[in-house]
Amino acid sequence: MNQYLARFYKTRSGGTHAQEFLMQLDKKLRANMMSMITLLQEKGPDLRMPYRRHLSDGIFELRAKQGTNICRMLFFFCPDQTIILTNGFVKKTQKTPFQELYRAKKYRMDYFLRRDNDQNI
Repeated sequence: MNQYLARFYKTRSGGTHAQEFLMQLDKKLRANMMSMITLLQEKGPDLRMPYRRHLSDGIFELRAKQGTNICRMLFFFCPDQTIILTNGFVKKTQKTPFQELYRAKKYRMDYFLRRDNDQNI
């Protein structure tokens, strides 16, 4: 099985929200999430619950927990075996916050629009 490549989505202004979120996590939780990203790259779409869950419309969440701290990284798959990590958040409620899911969908739409127009992504 070929490995997938995980990349951080880069906004038009150069921001990488998922990477910035990852770097703000405490050391142990960040290490846990990085392990989950590595596992996702190895397994791709074959990675299932409790590590990965489909949320809506091709947007997935990667799940990490360290003690009582729970965080999620949202992402989508590309046909060329690339995984685009869009944004992350610390989980405080049962449901994924609407604004986080909306942001991931907006980033995915922008990513494919820019890719199809041969823009720097």
